[in-house]
Amino acid sequence: MPALLPSYASLDDPVAPLRAACLSAVGELGPRVRVVASGPSGRRVGAALAEAVGAVVVDADETGTLVVGNGSATRTEKAPGHLDERAAGFDAALRASFDHIDLALADELWADVTCLVGLPPLADGDVRYDDAPYGVQYWVAVWG
Repeated sequence: MPALLPSYASLDDPVAPLRAACLSAVGELGPRVRVVASGPSGRRVGAALAEAVGAVVVDADETGTLVVGNGSATRTEKAPGHLDERAAGFDAALRASFDHIDLALADELWADVTCLVGLPPLADGDVRYDDAPYGVQYWVAVWG
């Protein structure tokens, strides 16, 4: 997720399509955004995305909600957590449902998913991005 911080958006943005999808989705949330993330890094990324579209981060429930997490970070040899053959299956299960996440396996696969538990399935949303740049699985989705 740190690749989404403004300091990583150089002349050759390493995650330009992901960043564009995130900014587009966050822009639809309105002027006040609540950020839900599993840790400080996710909260920083969420705040940076909100700021980039001119939104203010608040703690109120009656705002748009931005959930920041990621699937496995072990999809390739060059991934932060290196290749783990279980990553593709884990991410496929996440793609289908956020209800029954194996948190121990998520930890082994460097997936930041505790903030995703209880969200509607991706199939119920408008998926704007689904890829694994640098071996890390990301989705950008909007639920109406």
